Amino acid sequence: MISWGMVTILTAFVHTAGQFYAARFFLGDAESSFFPGMIVYLTHWFCARDRSRAIACLYAANPAAALIGSPLAGWLLGVHWQSLAGWRWLFILEGIPAVVVGIITYFYMTDRPAQAPWLPHDERDWLVSELQAELQAKKKIRNYTIIEAFCDLRILRLIFAYFLALTGALGTIYWIPTFVKRLSGFPNRTVTSLLLIPALMGIAGMLINGWHSDRTAERHWHSAIPLVAAGLMFGLLTAFRHEVPLAIACFLLGSGFLYSYYPAFWAIPTMMLSDAAAAATFGLINSIGQLGGFAGNYAIGLLNDRTYSLAASFAFIALVYVAAGGLILSLRVRDPAGVFQRSN
Repeated sequence: MISWGMVTILTAFVHTAGQFYAARFFLGDAESSFFPGMIVYLTHWFCARDRSRAIACLYAANPAAALIGSPLAGWLLGVHWQSLAGWRWLFILEGIPAVVVGIITYFYMTDRPAQAPWLPHDERDWLVSELQAELQAKKKIRNYTIIEAFCDLRILRLIFAYFLALTGALGTIYWIPTFVKRLSGFPNRTVTSLLLIPALMGIAGMLINGWHSDRTAERHWHSAIPLVAAGLMFGLLTAFRHEVPLAIACFLLGSGFLYSYYPAFWAIPTMMLSDAAAAATFGLINSIGQLGGFAGNYAIGLLNDRTYSLAASFAFIALVYVAAGGLILSLRVRDPAGVFQRSN
């Protein structure tokens, strides 16, 4: 978090393309190592039966940040303080909280509950005993090495599913203002307001889907259904693209549905693997999956240039979402050790 914030701040002072590329490289390096650490950290504090809700609460910060960050960014881009353009202040003011909170995290958040002096003794003892019992039960599952985990066909399917999902998701994120503006012809302010709808849907969808996944002790259907639903919306969008109200509704619903798959998806590897293998696997899935941002952005741009129509792009996004959902449904993650007990 500290390095992520520092690189973000330093990005405000780039003056050449080479400096910008270097800043983006180190920013991606910080992000890619931060995310797997967050997921592994949650496994140290939450039992398997509660893990999807924990991940949902974590991931809800993503669309919530968009609700706050987008208007703030729009305002900062228009300022000019201390001879610095607004876009430079945007990086500075967005990087400072990460550094501050990172320092607080280092001193306040302990690796495991047993080390937390801020927890009441009875709560700490109960949580430690619950996690220890789950860990003992999980020993019945084969203790994969990192290399064995990387060669597991189930993990490879998860990697490819995440790559496909992010191909559509990140491509949509990069192109969503252009899509909405071209579909509707609305002014920029109206387009920005409409884009708050998927963020609000994402917060609600992740929390509800994460809660229901834990309550029903099920993961892969809760991962796949939001992806297939998002794909269906984009598929319908190709048919309704000339009907502005329906087109906008399908687009916003499809963008909002997608968020809901994250909590259950990231809970799946924790049911298959030991802690060390799971930590490395999170990093592998995330790193390769992020390449979908390049693939999706490039593919959508290419389709727009070649077809002069949004229909092909919408069909492509629908296809990758449905394919990702299908791959997840092909998994059958069982709980032979009995560690994934249904929550009340």
